[in-house]
Amino acid sequence: MEDINYTPLIQTGIVLILTLVAYLIALWAGRRFVARLEAKGPERGARAATLWLMVRRVILAVLVVTSVLIVFGIWGLSIAPFLALGTIFAAAIGFGAQDVVKDVLAGFFILAEDQYHIGDIVTIAGTTGSVQDIQFRVTVLRDHEGVVHYISNGQITLSSNYTSVFAQPVLNIGVAYSADIDHAMSVMLDELQNLGEDPDWGSKIRGPAEMLGVNELGDSSVVIRARLTTVAVERWSVRREALRRIKNRFDAEGIEIPFPQLTVHQRND
Repeated sequence: MEDINYTPLIQTGIVLILTLVAYLIALWAGRRFVARLEAKGPERGARAATLWLMVRRVILAVLVVTSVLIVFGIWGLSIAPFLALGTIFAAAIGFGAQDVVKDVLAGFFILAEDQYHIGDIVTIAGTTGSVQDIQFRVTVLRDHEGVVHYISNGQITLSSNYTSVFAQPVLNIGVAYSADIDHAMSVMLDELQNLGEDPDWGSKIRGPAEMLGVNELGDSSVVIRARLTTVAVERWSVRREALRRIKNRFDAEGIEIPFPQLTVHQRND
C-alpha cells in the first residue's frame, strides 16, 4: 500500500493560513491608521476612511492572486495555460473595456484630489445624495428618499460637495412694498443674531450673520437677502430654523410677507 504524501496538503493549508493572517494584520493596521487621523479631525478621518476602503480591496485582490499562484506551484500545476488564456481574455476585453478603464482612472483621481468622501452629500451626474461607497468603477449614492444610485466614475464631469468644511445658506425673504424696509432688515438681522446666540443652535453656526440688503424688487414683494455661515452638514437644519423664526418674528412685528396677487379691472361700457 502506497504512502499518501500529505506534504502538498499541509503546505496549502499553511499558505491559506498565512494569507488570512496577512489580511487580518492589514485590516488592523488600516483601521488603526484611520482612527489616528479621525482623532486629528473629521475631515482627515473621512478622507482616510475612503482611501482605506479602496486600498483594502487592492490588498485582498493581491493576496488572493498570490495565494492561488503559490498553491498551483505546490501542487505542480503549470500556470502557463492560464497565462495564455488570460492573455486572450485580456486582449478581447481590452477592445471593449475602454469605458471601464476610464471609470477606474476617474475613480482614482476622485480619491487623489479629495473631491468627496463617504458620508458627504453631493450632486454628481445630476443626482443628489449621500455617498455610500466609492468603488473602482462606480460611486454609490443614496438620495433623500432612500433610493440607491450607481454612477459610473467616468460619467462624472462635475461634482458639487455640499458638506465640505463649511456652508453659507442664503435667505431670500420677500416683504410687502408698504413695509418699512429698513425696519424689516433690522428685525431680520436681529432674529438671525438671536439664532446664533441660542445654546442649541450656536454650535452649528460659524461667525456672525450677514445682512446683504435688498436683493430684488419683485412683482409683489421687496426681496431682502441675508446669509449665514454654518457647519457644512447643518446647512439645511439651520436654514429651516432661521426661516421659522423670521416668519414668527415678522408676524409679531406686523411685517407682511406677501403672496402673489392678481388684480382684475372690470370696465362697464
